[in-house]
Amino acid sequence: MEKTNLGSNLFIYPMPVTLLGTKNGEIANFMALGWLTRVNANPPLLAAGVNKAHLTNELVRKNGTFSINYPSANIMEKVDYCGLVSGRKKDKSQLFKVEYGELETAPLIKECALSLECELVDIYEMATNDLFIGQIIASHAAEEILTDGKPDMGKLNPLLLTMPDNHYWSVGEKVGEAWSIGRKLDK
Repeated sequence: MEKTNLGSNLFIYPMPVTLLGTKNGEIANFMALGWLTRVNANPPLLAAGVNKAHLTNELVRKNGTFSINYPSANIMEKVDYCGLVSGRKKDKSQLFKVEYGELETAPLIKECALSLECELVDIYEMATNDLFIGQIIASHAAEEILTDGKPDMGKLNPLLLTMPDNHYWSVGEKVGEAWSIGRKLDK
């Protein structure tokens, strides 16, 4: 298979589409976030890349907490809006039904069937973005997305983002069992 060099700034791999929640005084604020990944199992840590110019960056630093909310495709328009407008100019809290768990400055979205509450434990500063390392303090899942007590991707119907084409995708069908199917090759 012949390959073409596409340069170094390529984002073709799918990214989860989430809504990062922070609090600005008494107002909940949400930002669409695709640059998110799990980075440690115990303690449970995740990393979120947020542009230095965003209000969300300022609020995560100030509050030391944030939430990660996993929207489904049925609220895609609201999710996209949260990525288009700044909380400096618009009150995005009115888009959703907001609730709180254990952390007072990490707003959760009721319309998102899966939400995480995180405490900020570290910041890695880069040229344009900061990488926030958050420890997951609590996770909340709607009963209807659980199978055997675990989130079921088919029921959650999470959004994915691809760049540079800037498209949203939904998750397809399960194609195999991770950490299992490859054992067939160990003969």
